[in-house]
Amino acid sequence: MHSLELCAGAGGQAQGLERSGFEHEALVEIDAAACSTLRLNRPQWNVIEGDLSQFDARPYRGVDLVAGGVPCPPFSKAGKQLGGDDERDMFPQAIRVVDETRPQAVMLENVRGLLDAVFVDYRMNIAKQLQAMGYWTDWRLFNAADFGVSQLRPRVVCVAVRQDIAPFFRWPVPGQNLPPTVGTLLHDLMLTNGWRGADAWRDRANAIAPTLVGGSKKHGGPDLGPTRSRAAWAALGVDGRGLANDAPEADFVGMPRLTVRMCARVQGFPDDWQFAGKKTPSYRQVGNAFPPPVAHAVSAQIAIAIEQAAAHRIMRLAA
Repeated sequence: MHSLELCAGAGGQAQGLERSGFEHEALVEIDAAACSTLRLNRPQWNVIEGDLSQFDARPYRGVDLVAGGVPCPPFSKAGKQLGGDDERDMFPQAIRVVDETRPQAVMLENVRGLLDAVFVDYRMNIAKQLQAMGYWTDWRLFNAADFGVSQLRPRVVCVAVRQDIAPFFRWPVPGQNLPPTVGTLLHDLMLTNGWRGADAWRDRANAIAPTLVGGSKKHGGPDLGPTRSRAAWAALGVDGRGLANDAPEADFVGMPRLTVRMCARVQGFPDDWQFAGKKTPSYRQVGNAFPPPVAHAVSAQIAIAIEQAAAHRIMRLAA
Protein backbone atom coordinates (compact mmCIF):
# COMPACT_ATOMS: atom_id res chain seq x y z
CA MET A 1 0.00 0.00 0.00
CA HIS A 2 1.15 3.51 -0.78
CA SER A 3 0.60 6.83 0.97
CA LEU A 4 0.79 10.53 0.26
CA GLU A 5 1.50 12.66 3.31
CA LEU A 6 0.68 16.36 3.70
CA CYS A 7 2.35 18.73 6.19
CA ALA A 8 4.70 15.90 7.07
CA GLY A 9 6.81 17.82 9.58
CA ALA A 10 9.73 15.90 11.07
CA GLY A 11 8.26 12.49 10.27
CA GLY A 12 6.25 11.47 13.33
CA GLN A 13 3.21 10.45 11.33
CA ALA A 14 5.39 9.17 8.48
CA GLN A 15 7.08 6.73 10.86
CA GLY A 16 3.73 5.48 12.07
CA LEU A 17 2.56 4.88 8.51
CA GLU A 18 5.81 3.15 7.67
CA ARG A 19 5.39 0.76 10.61
CA SER A 20 1.89 -0.05 9.33
CA GLY A 21 3.24 -1.09 5.95
CA PHE A 22 2.61 2.04 3.89
CA GLU A 23 5.25 3.12 1.38
CA HIS A 24 5.46 6.86 0.84
CA GLU A 25 4.86 8.08 -2.68
CA ALA A 26 5.56 11.66 -1.55
CA LEU A 27 5.74 13.81 1.58
CA VAL A 28 4.82 17.50 1.29
CA GLU A 29 6.29 19.93 3.84
CA ILE A 30 6.98 23.66 3.77
CA ASP A 31 9.54 23.90 6.59
CA ALA A 32 13.11 23.57 5.30
CA ALA A 33 14.51 22.13 8.55
CA ALA A 34 11.80 19.46 8.71
CA CYS A 35 12.44 18.52 5.08
CA SER A 36 16.14 18.16 5.90
CA THR A 37 15.21 15.85 8.77
CA LEU A 38 13.07 13.67 6.50
CA ARG A 39 15.84 13.42 3.90
CA LEU A 40 18.46 12.76 6.58
CA ASN A 41 16.60 9.75 7.94
CA ARG A 42 15.05 8.41 4.74
CA PRO A 43 17.11 9.51 1.71
CA GLN A 44 14.91 7.38 -0.53
CA TRP A 45 11.72 9.28 0.32
CA ASN A 46 10.31 11.73 -2.20
CA VAL A 47 10.23 14.89 -0.04
CA ILE A 48 8.52 17.83 -1.73
CA GLU A 49 9.50 21.09 -0.06
CA GLY A 50 6.87 23.75 -0.65
CA ASP A 51 3.49 25.25 0.11
CA LEU A 52 0.65 22.71 0.14
CA SER A 53 -1.62 25.21 -1.60
CA GLN A 54 0.73 25.06 -4.61
CA PHE A 55 0.99 21.27 -4.66
CA ASP A 56 -0.58 19.43 -7.59
CA ALA A 57 -1.70 16.02 -6.32
CA ARG A 58 -3.16 14.74 -9.59
CA PRO A 59 -0.04 12.67 -10.48
CA TYR A 60 -0.72 10.65 -7.30
CA ARG A 61 -4.28 9.72 -8.17
CA GLY A 62 -5.07 6.22 -6.96
CA VAL A 63 -2.74 6.30 -3.94
CA ASP A 64 -4.11 4.14 -1.11
CA LEU A 65 -3.91 6.65 1.74
CA VAL A 66 -3.77 10.44 2.05
CA ALA A 67 -2.56 11.40 5.52
CA GLY A 68 -1.49 14.62 7.15
CA GLY A 69 -1.19 16.80 10.19
CA VAL A 70 -2.52 20.11 8.95
CA PRO A 71 -1.52 23.20 11.00
CA CYS A 72 -3.22 23.38 14.39
CA PRO A 73 -3.16 27.13 15.29
CA PRO A 74 -6.61 27.78 13.72
CA PHE A 75 -8.15 25.38 16.25
CA SER A 76 -5.80 25.56 19.23
CA LYS A 77 -7.05 26.83 22.58
CA ALA A 78 -3.72 28.63 22.87
CA GLY A 79 -4.71 30.85 19.94
CA LYS A 80 -7.80 32.74 18.81
CA GLN A 81 -9.53 29.65 17.36
CA LEU A 82 -10.39 31.40 14.10
CA GLY A 83 -10.91 28.10 12.29
CA GLY A 84 -11.71 28.64 8.62
CA ASP A 85 -11.06 32.38 9.00
CA ASP A 86 -7.41 31.71 9.85
CA GLU A 87 -5.09 32.01 6.87
CA ARG A 88 -3.16 28.99 8.19
CA ASP A 89 -6.16 26.67 7.83
CA MET A 90 -5.04 23.89 5.48
CA PHE A 91 -8.07 21.62 5.74
CA PRO A 92 -9.49 22.98 2.45
CA GLN A 93 -6.22 22.13 0.73
CA ALA A 94 -6.24 18.64 2.24
CA ILE A 95 -9.78 18.10 0.95
CA ARG A 96 -8.66 19.31 -2.48
CA VAL A 97 -5.84 16.75 -2.46
CA VAL A 98 -8.30 14.01 -1.53
CA ASP A 99 -10.52 15.05 -4.43
CA GLU A 100 -7.57 15.01 -6.84
CA THR A 101 -6.25 11.62 -5.71
CA ARG A 102 -9.39 9.72 -4.56
CA PRO A 103 -7.51 7.39 -2.18
CA GLN A 104 -9.01 4.39 -0.44
CA ALA A 105 -8.61 6.14 2.91
CA VAL A 106 -7.84 9.48 4.54
CA MET A 107 -6.23 10.18 7.92
CA LEU A 108 -5.91 13.73 9.24
CA GLU A 109 -4.82 14.72 12.76
CA ASN A 110 -5.13 17.95 14.72
CA VAL A 111 -5.49 19.42 18.20
CA ARG A 112 -8.23 18.67 20.70
CA GLY A 113 -9.76 22.11 20.14
CA LEU A 114 -11.10 20.98 16.78
CA LEU A 115 -13.78 19.02 18.65
CA ASP A 116 -15.01 22.12 20.51
CA ALA A 117 -18.64 23.12 19.97
CA VAL A 118 -17.58 26.25 18.11
CA PHE A 119 -16.30 24.05 15.26
CA VAL A 120 -19.36 21.79 14.87
CA ASP A 121 -20.34 23.39 11.57
CA TYR A 122 -16.75 23.30 10.37
CA ARG A 123 -16.45 19.55 11.05
CA MET A 124 -19.84 18.87 9.46
CA ASN A 125 -18.76 20.73 6.34
CA ILE A 126 -15.61 18.62 6.07
CA ALA A 127 -17.64 15.44 6.54
CA LYS A 128 -20.17 16.52 3.90
CA GLN A 129 -17.42 17.16 1.36
CA LEU A 130 -15.86 13.77 2.01
CA GLN A 131 -19.23 12.02 1.95
CA ALA A 132 -19.96 13.60 -1.42
CA MET A 133 -16.81 11.87 -2.69
CA GLY A 134 -18.01 8.53 -1.36
CA TYR A 135 -16.29 8.36 2.03
CA TRP A 136 -17.55 7.34 5.45
CA THR A 137 -16.07 9.79 7.96
CA ASP A 138 -15.56 9.81 11.72
CA TRP A 139 -13.61 11.80 14.34
CA ARG A 140 -11.96 10.43 17.47
CA LEU A 141 -10.03 11.98 20.37
CA PHE A 142 -7.02 10.00 21.56
CA ASN A 143 -4.41 10.59 24.23
CA ALA A 144 -0.88 9.57 23.31
CA ALA A 145 -0.42 8.10 26.79
CA ASP A 146 -2.99 5.42 25.90
CA PHE A 147 -0.59 4.12 23.26
CA GLY A 148 2.56 3.91 25.36
CA VAL A 149 3.76 7.51 24.93
CA SER A 150 4.95 9.00 28.24
CA GLN A 151 3.04 12.23 27.72
CA LEU A 152 -0.41 13.74 28.21
CA ARG A 153 -0.96 14.61 24.56
CA PRO A 154 -4.56 14.66 23.31
CA ARG A 155 -4.95 14.58 19.53
CA VAL A 156 -7.99 14.48 17.28
CA VAL A 157 -7.89 12.10 14.33
CA CYS A 158 -10.25 12.20 11.37
CA VAL A 159 -10.50 8.98 9.39
CA ALA A 160 -12.40 8.73 6.13
CA VAL A 161 -12.62 5.47 4.18
CA ARG A 162 -14.47 4.49 1.05
CA GLN A 163 -17.96 3.17 1.68
CA ASP A 164 -16.95 -0.36 0.65
CA ILE A 165 -14.12 -0.33 3.22
CA ALA A 166 -16.09 1.26 6.06
CA PRO A 167 -17.62 -2.01 7.36
CA PHE A 168 -14.11 -3.33 8.01
CA PHE A 169 -12.65 -0.32 9.82
CA ARG A 170 -12.28 -0.36 13.59
CA TRP A 171 -10.71 2.38 15.69
CA PRO A 172 -7.71 1.20 17.73
CA VAL A 173 -8.39 0.28 21.34
CA PRO A 174 -6.54 2.59 23.77
CA GLY A 175 -4.76 1.34 26.84
CA GLN A 176 -3.01 -1.68 25.35
CA ASN A 177 0.46 -0.23 26.04
CA LEU A 178 0.91 1.61 29.34
CA PRO A 179 3.52 4.40 29.24
CA PRO A 180 6.59 4.44 31.48
CA THR A 181 7.20 7.33 33.84
CA VAL A 182 9.43 10.15 32.64
CA GLY A 183 12.06 9.04 35.13
CA THR A 184 12.12 5.48 33.84
CA LEU A 185 12.01 6.63 30.22
CA LEU A 186 14.89 9.10 30.44
CA HIS A 187 17.07 7.64 33.20
CA ASP A 188 19.73 6.23 30.86
CA LEU A 189 19.97 9.53 28.96
CA MET A 190 20.32 11.48 32.21
CA LEU A 191 23.19 9.10 33.11
CA THR A 192 25.11 9.77 29.89
CA ASN A 193 27.73 11.93 31.62
CA GLY A 194 27.67 10.03 34.91
CA TRP A 195 25.30 12.31 36.82
CA ARG A 196 25.30 11.07 40.40
CA GLY A 197 21.81 12.45 41.01
CA ALA A 198 20.20 10.45 38.17
CA ASP A 199 18.72 7.73 40.39
CA ALA A 200 17.15 10.22 42.79
CA TRP A 201 15.80 12.21 39.85
CA ARG A 202 14.29 9.05 38.33
CA ASP A 203 12.42 8.36 41.54
CA ARG A 204 11.08 11.93 41.63
CA ALA A 205 9.99 11.94 37.98
CA ASN A 206 7.41 9.25 38.70
CA ALA A 207 4.64 10.35 36.34
CA ILE A 208 4.19 10.97 32.62
CA ALA A 209 4.98 14.32 31.05
CA PRO A 210 2.67 17.21 30.24
CA THR A 211 2.16 18.07 26.57
CA LEU A 212 5.32 19.07 24.73
CA VAL A 213 4.85 22.43 23.03
CA GLY A 214 6.65 23.09 19.77
CA GLY A 215 5.86 26.77 19.52
CA SER A 216 6.22 28.84 16.38
CA LYS A 217 8.94 30.71 14.55
CA LYS A 218 7.45 34.00 15.78
CA HIS A 219 8.56 33.30 19.36
CA GLY A 220 11.93 32.89 21.04
CA GLY A 221 14.11 29.91 21.78
CA PRO A 222 13.03 26.44 22.87
CA ASP A 223 11.30 25.90 26.20
CA LEU A 224 8.79 23.39 27.50
CA GLY A 225 5.74 25.60 27.27
CA PRO A 226 3.86 28.29 29.19
CA THR A 227 3.87 28.80 32.96
CA ARG A 228 1.41 25.99 33.68
CA SER A 229 3.42 23.48 31.68
CA ARG A 230 6.66 24.54 33.30
CA ALA A 231 5.10 24.03 36.73
CA ALA A 232 4.08 20.51 35.72
CA TRP A 233 7.63 19.82 34.53
CA ALA A 234 9.04 21.23 37.77
CA ALA A 235 6.93 18.73 39.71
CA LEU A 236 8.84 16.05 37.80
CA GLY A 237 12.17 17.65 38.68
CA VAL A 238 12.71 19.20 35.24
CA ASP A 239 13.62 22.83 34.54
CA GLY A 240 11.27 23.73 31.69
CA ARG A 241 12.61 27.23 31.03
CA GLY A 242 14.83 25.97 28.26
CA LEU A 243 16.64 22.98 26.80
CA ALA A 244 20.14 21.69 27.49
CA ASN A 245 22.77 20.85 24.92
CA ASP A 246 23.81 17.76 26.84
CA ALA A 247 22.95 15.60 29.84
CA PRO A 248 23.94 16.80 33.34
CA GLU A 249 27.57 16.42 34.38
CA ALA A 250 28.51 14.10 37.23
CA ASP A 251 28.44 16.79 39.95
CA PHE A 252 25.35 18.66 38.69
CA VAL A 253 23.05 19.95 41.43
CA GLY A 254 19.48 21.15 40.86
CA MET A 255 16.78 20.45 38.28
CA PRO A 256 18.14 19.31 34.92
CA ARG A 257 16.87 20.52 31.58
CA LEU A 258 15.92 18.10 28.85
CA THR A 259 17.90 17.74 25.64
CA VAL A 260 16.30 17.51 22.20
CA ARG A 261 16.97 13.76 22.22
CA MET A 262 15.16 13.40 25.53
CA CYS A 263 12.17 15.35 24.22
CA ALA A 264 12.12 13.20 21.10
CA ARG A 265 11.93 10.08 23.24
CA VAL A 266 9.07 11.60 25.26
CA GLN A 267 7.30 12.23 21.94
CA GLY A 268 7.67 8.58 20.94
CA PHE A 269 10.50 8.89 18.40
CA PRO A 270 13.09 6.09 18.29
CA ASP A 271 16.61 7.07 19.30
CA ASP A 272 18.00 6.53 15.82
CA TRP A 273 15.75 9.24 14.33
CA GLN A 274 17.92 12.33 13.80
CA PHE A 275 16.79 15.95 13.64
CA ALA A 276 18.39 18.46 11.29
CA GLY A 277 19.29 21.93 12.43
CA LYS A 278 20.33 23.55 15.69
CA LYS A 279 18.58 23.18 19.03
CA THR A 280 15.69 25.59 18.45
CA PRO A 281 14.48 24.31 15.04
CA SER A 282 15.11 20.72 16.13
CA TYR A 283 12.99 21.10 19.24
CA ARG A 284 10.18 22.76 17.28
CA GLN A 285 10.12 19.76 14.98
CA VAL A 286 9.87 17.42 17.96
CA GLY A 287 7.26 19.45 19.83
CA ASN A 288 4.97 19.83 16.82
CA ALA A 289 5.12 16.16 15.78
CA PHE A 290 2.36 13.57 15.81
CA PRO A 291 3.65 10.78 18.12
CA PRO A 292 4.67 7.83 15.93
CA PRO A 293 2.99 5.19 18.16
CA VAL A 294 -0.40 6.91 17.82
CA ALA A 295 0.00 7.32 14.06
CA HIS A 296 0.92 3.66 13.85
CA ALA A 297 -2.08 2.53 15.91
CA VAL A 298 -4.60 4.34 13.70
CA SER A 299 -2.95 3.67 10.34
CA ALA A 300 -2.56 -0.03 11.16
CA GLN A 301 -6.34 -0.26 11.53
CA ILE A 302 -6.75 1.51 8.19
CA ALA A 303 -4.36 -0.96 6.57
CA ILE A 304 -6.27 -3.91 8.03
CA ALA A 305 -9.58 -2.50 6.77
CA ILE A 306 -8.20 -2.00 3.24
CA GLU A 307 -6.81 -5.53 3.17
CA GLN A 308 -10.01 -7.11 4.52
CA ALA A 309 -12.15 -5.18 2.04
CA ALA A 310 -9.91 -6.35 -0.81
CA ALA A 311 -10.14 -9.96 0.38
CA HIS A 312 -13.91 -9.64 0.61
CA ARG A 313 -14.11 -8.39 -2.99
CA ILE A 314 -12.01 -11.32 -4.18
CA MET A 315 -14.25 -13.80 -2.36
CA ARG A 316 -17.35 -12.26 -3.90
CA LEU A 317 -15.84 -12.44 -7.39
CA ALA A 318 -14.82 -16.05 -6.80
CA ALA A 319 -18.34 -16.91 -5.69
